[in-house]
Amino acid sequence: MTDHPSGQSLPRKLIIAIDGPAGAGKSTIASRLARKLEYVNLESGAMYRALALKAIERDASLDDETTLVKIADGLRIRLEPTIGGNRTLIDGRDVSARIRERDVTEAASRVSVHPKVREWMVDHQRAMGAGGGVVMEGRDIGTKVFPDADLKIFLDADPVVREERRMQQQKIKGEVAASVAAELRERDRRDRTRATSPLIAADDAVVIDSTALSEDAVLARVEALVKQKLA
Repeated sequence: MTDHPSGQSLPRKLIIAIDGPAGAGKSTIASRLARKLEYVNLESGAMYRALALKAIERDASLDDETTLVKIADGLRIRLEPTIGGNRTLIDGRDVSARIRERDVTEAASRVSVHPKVREWMVDHQRAMGAGGGVVMEGRDIGTKVFPDADLKIFLDADPVVREERRMQQQKIKGEVAASVAAELRERDRRDRTRATSPLIAADDAVVIDSTALSEDAVLARVEALVKQKLA
C-alpha cells in the first residue's frame, strides 16, 4: 500500500508479466486485464514489430544486428491505450494495422533473435514499466525483462489449437492457412531455442493451459491471482 496526500492508503500498483507462445491468447488477456485494472498494457511484441517494420522500410538486412540496433536507437515507439487495444506509433505515425501483417510478423521473429536488439528492448521496456501499474506480455517478460514482477503468468495451449486461433484471427483458409501454420511452428522453434532469453516459463510463474478454456475463463483465473496479490 502507498500513502495518499489525504492520509488514505491506496493499493500498490503491480507489475504483471504474461508470457507464452504465439496464439496462446496472451495479447488479448493482457489488454483486457489492463483495462479492468486501469493499468498500462505494454506490448513487447508490438515494439519488436515496430522495429521490424522500420527495418523493412529501410531495406535493412534482418540478419545485420549492428544495423538493427542503429535503427532502434533512432526509433521513437509509443503505445497509446484505446478501448480496442493499443495504438502503436512509430515517430508519431500510426502503424497499428501495418505491424500485424504477415511480412512484419515474420520479420519481427527474425529481428528478435539478436542479443543486442533484445538488450535494447529490455532497457526500454524496463524504463516504461518501472513505476508499476503495468501488464506486460511477451516471451521473456517474467524471465528477463521483469524477473521481480509481482505476478508472472505463462499462458500456453496445444499447438494445433493455437494454429486454429491464429487462422480465425486472420480469417485465413486453404493453402495460405497451411503456410501461416508452418510459419507459426517455425516461430515457436526460434523462440524456444534461441540462445538469448528463450521462451520458457519462469520458475515462479503460474502456468495456465488455455487449450480447453474460453477467453473469459482464462481472464477470470488471472483476475483471481491478481486479487490474491493485491490482498
